[in-house]
Amino acid sequence: MKPYQFFFNLLLKSTLPLAVSFASITVLLSTPATSEELGDEISKNIAQLGDSKIPAQNSRVLAQTPTQENTVVVITGVTAKSTDQGLEVIFASNQGEQLQVTNRSTGNNFVADITGGQLRLPNGDGFTYRSENPISGVTEITATNVDANTVRLTVVGENSLPKVELFDDDAGLVFAVASLTTAAKPPQTEEQPATETPPEEPAAPQNELEEVLVTGEQDSYRAPNASTATRTDTPVRDIPGSIQVIPRQILEDQKTTRIQEALENISGVRKEGNYGGTDAGGFNIRGFAQEGNFRNGLADNDFYSSVDPANIDRIEVLKGPASVLFGQSEPGGIVNVVTKQPLGTPYYSAEVNVGNYAFYRSSLDISGPLEDDGSLLYRLNAAYQNSGSFRDYNFTERVFVAPVFTLDISDRTSLTVDLEYQNNNYLFDRGLPSLGDRPAPIPISRLVGLPDSVYDDSTFRVGYRLEHQFSENWQLRNGFSLVSAESAGNYATGGNELVDDQFAPIYIGRDDFTREIYTLQTEVVGRFNTGSIVHQPLIGVELRRNIWAYNLYDVPDPILLDIFNPDYDVDLPDIPDEKTSSYTTRRDTLGIYLQDQIAFTDNLKVLVGGRFDAFYRRDNFGTPEEENLSAFSPRVGIVYQPIQPISLYASYTQSFQPDRFLDRSAVTNEPFKPTEGTQYEVGIKADISDRLSATLAAYEITKTNVITADPIDPDLSIQVGEQRSRGVELDVGGEIQPGWNIIASYTYTDAITSEDNTIAVGNRLINVPEHAASLWTTYEIQTGDLEGLGFGLGLYYVGDRFADLDNTSVLPSYFRTDSAIYYKRDNWRVALNFRNLFNQTYYETAQTRNIIYPGAPFTVIGSFAIEF
Repeated sequence: MKPYQFFFNLLLKSTLPLAVSFASITVLLSTPATSEELGDEISKNIAQLGDSKIPAQNSRVLAQTPTQENTVVVITGVTAKSTDQGLEVIFASNQGEQLQVTNRSTGNNFVADITGGQLRLPNGDGFTYRSENPISGVTEITATNVDANTVRLTVVGENSLPKVELFDDDAGLVFAVASLTTAAKPPQTEEQPATETPPEEPAAPQNELEEVLVTGEQDSYRAPNASTATRTDTPVRDIPGSIQVIPRQILEDQKTTRIQEALENISGVRKEGNYGGTDAGGFNIRGFAQEGNFRNGLADNDFYSSVDPANIDRIEVLKGPASVLFGQSEPGGIVNVVTKQPLGTPYYSAEVNVGNYAFYRSSLDISGPLEDDGSLLYRLNAAYQNSGSFRDYNFTERVFVAPVFTLDISDRTSLTVDLEYQNNNYLFDRGLPSLGDRPAPIPISRLVGLPDSVYDDSTFRVGYRLEHQFSENWQLRNGFSLVSAESAGNYATGGNELVDDQFAPIYIGRDDFTREIYTLQTEVVGRFNTGSIVHQPLIGVELRRNIWAYNLYDVPDPILLDIFNPDYDVDLPDIPDEKTSSYTTRRDTLGIYLQDQIAFTDNLKVLVGGRFDAFYRRDNFGTPEEENLSAFSPRVGIVYQPIQPISLYASYTQSFQPDRFLDRSAVTNEPFKPTEGTQYEVGIKADISDRLSATLAAYEITKTNVITADPIDPDLSIQVGEQRSRGVELDVGGEIQPGWNIIASYTYTDAITSEDNTIAVGNRLINVPEHAASLWTTYEIQTGDLEGLGFGLGLYYVGDRFADLDNTSVLPSYFRTDSAIYYKRDNWRVALNFRNLFNQTYYETAQTRNIIYPGAPFTVIGSFAIEF
């Protein structure tokens, strides 16, 4: 199979007034999977260079050419062009023959010091070139001056050290670098002897060799690879399922402060609730509510905790049942947040955002090595936010700090430790109630509660990832995560049915709620061949523990608040010192899972996997109760590529989700079984160009074992309910032309109650529009006096939704327009972002018919960012 290739080109003009002759240092980035294969591939390219002054060597020891004199060579341009092997990065100088090259490697970092040279580039600061995630398997390429006589080139592999060969050609020095992420071709065996003349690879299309101007990092809306669907770095086109990625660039362009805003760009994903009016809550994916999300592949937060975007590198959304790799989850899909990792060269950036409604936010992102040899790297993200709201009396104050360190214990072993602390102080706000079959006709700014409802929420995260490379084909990964969160405060909130269609019952009290999630995960990833068939197995074991403890101190009788003429100046009753109720619950899960990605041919791939989970729960509502459950979750999918840019796929997957609290069947008095989700999906993925791709998917999900009322005794429950979701989704993302990016989606969802004893069959599921569409596009002028000036436009349509399963209250459809204007020059950027440009009244989401959260009216955010 030919590896997936992601191409970009770089051409910088020399500014020296003198005539110069150019020599080249070329970095060729490609992705063969084995060292033997790499050697064969490179041999084909350099066979005519056998008498070069700098012979080819391995990545550990590159040959050195002594300098002839002490003249410093000025490197005046950095040029990149794609080839059929990957990427060539060329350093242009006036005296390339005087450069001396030495190298070393630490962990996943290949470092080459070019002695006798200095960068003097016409763009940026003139002394640094950086490109993040340029192609599959390489997370960063940098070139920078480290002293008055040395340029350092660093190539960072994503999962392993890039393989490097050094040779020479007519242009100058050439580094041939290969990562280990591409599927291996079958090794030669006795049954398959090597031929003397290997078949030639097809020539690269001519348009792949065109050069384009690049200044600094590559800004792209397209992510060709994703890890969430398979826990391996796999091209999206080779995954038999729908997975969408929101790169960091979209978060930057949209000035995202809540991740649910970013997820509006993805088909089939909606906000599910909006806990207390904050940016906490869950997500509705393909019609089903998923509480919380995952972080770097491990269980992270829940419905009650916020996620700050400051340290997010990208957001990956896996559609459909995901239990085979992630354990207990709803069948609609999961959201996996991938965080920023340390960089191999110094990086510093700061940003300030100011907006209406007294919004202020500042953030910091710094990274680099702590040791001269690059064996210890760090990254620190921090943010402070203080804002009012369009909602009366509402406010939020946030402090966020997230350091991460990576230590290369050896050239095969690395350890990453990350921490995160976040504290939020805010007004707890239940939104608006319904009146009749619509949200109550009162201003969307009105607080249906009392200003005394103030909460404090803190979340602490700590974890590590240990990776060891046994060989080029086998790797061990071990990770641990602890998420500890606590919410506490006095509440005086609505959220209940109106009295006489006018008065909202406001309940008074105090509560505290602590949650802890422990996850320990160990995986072995490998690669081997059976004849001509390539296997990439994954074997994993996961231990997870969730602990919740809740204490309530409440006043039994509510205060009635007139929603049309509220009086907030009321005397509050005394909150009791003694708990009126409490509970604790512990859930332990052991999961064992297997997966194999099989490549039968270059264009036919199969994914099979299964997971067994043993589940234990202990609840204490005054009397301890226990239960033991188990579940098996299979997955199988197939991808067929009739031509290289097109992938046709089909898949079958299942999921399971235990009920939150221990409950028993009214018939058998046994604990309820987990709900089960089953999905059938087919789809087409197309690489419209090397920078633009699309996915079209059709699916049907059935969720069974849904708890419903016992028709004989409505006070009891039985497990015979069923919900069904069918839909069609289209996602398009990438770069149409240089400087013109786009991410767009369309969703048709038919999500209904298909069996129940109390809810009418055919009722639509909560928060699910039948039709939704989105478009966000930016264009940045590439040349001329206005180079760096950019514009953004966002269009979002969401159809009617219901606020409850009984379908008694409708959230009306809306069409929202966003826009942006920005200017980039050198290392700074200034921007204005406008949300809800035409000040439409709309409702984002609902938890019940009497907890409805309106969307913000016209909002503007001005920002200034600078990086070094």
